[in-house]
Parts: sequence; C-alpha cells; structure tokens
Amino acid sequence: MSEPMNISAEAGQQPCPCGSGRSLADCCLPLLSGSSHARTAESLMRSRYSAYVLGNAEYLAASWHVSTRPPQLDAGTNVEWLGLQVLSCRAGMENDTRGSVEFIARYRLQGIEAQAQENSRFVREAGQWFYLNGDMKTTAATGRNDICGCGSGKKFKKCCGR
Repeated sequence: MSEPMNISAEAGQQPCPCGSGRSLADCCLPLLSGSSHARTAESLMRSRYSAYVLGNAEYLAASWHVSTRPPQLDAGTNVEWLGLQVLSCRAGMENDTRGSVEFIARYRLQGIEAQAQENSRFVREAGQWFYLNGDMKTTAATGRNDICGCGSGKKFKKCCGR
C-alpha cells in the first residue's frame, strides 16, 4: 500500500468494526494502514470486513491473492455494514499455509437489511495471509416481525433491526 490510512486519533479509539471488542487502533488499523500484517486467517478476514466498513478498496485489493483478485473492486461504500459474527475457523494459524473462516456479515442496502454468510479461504505466502475466494449465501430480512437471520431466535425488530 502506498500511504497509510488517515484516521483521526479519536476515531482510532472507537470500537473496531470487526467486532473484536478492541479499539480500531489496537485491532485492524495497523493492518489497514500497512504497518503490520495479519498473523492469522481470521485476523485478515476481520481486517477485510473493517476495510469494507471504512471503504478502503486499496487494502481489499492488496489483501486479495493475485490469482483470484478481480480487476475492479467495489468497497461497498453504498452499503451500511451492521456487524460481523465469526462462526468457525479451520487452520489458518501462524504456522499454517491455508485456512478458512466462516462468518456472517450483516448489512443494510437501499433500506433492506440482509446478511451474507461466507466460508472464506485463505493462503499464506512468504509469511503474509491473502484472501483466495469463498462460498457465499446472502439472505434478506423480509419484515420487522420475522425471526432475525442472525440466529438469535428474536424478532428482527428486537434484534438486528434496531
């Protein structure tokens, strides 16, 4: 990446969009700014979610393996990202060369709440993790009184639709 992200000190102290519970400055910002590399496939996936939230297409391209990277990337700037839930991780640790992370990303697009569930695949080359590809299933919430798609069992209006 050519230049670091411009995030104010105050914004850096806000909770990280990836849902880790840490501040942005202590979680994904070092990865997004290029001052650090992801140590695990999960940390790369979380940082990529944060890049979508923050509209950082440059990071998305740099963290996408060259063999599968599309020529044009949309950072989803017209999407309001609502939350990330990691469901499982297989391999993808510091000494692995491959790994996968299954997650649900909730979002709002043109006033419609939806979620994308993906099983993402990652590869580590020369000590750096890259996103390869994934299998995605997207579903839209149909109404405020429907059961929320996040799996909580609550009505949408009392859960993710707040």
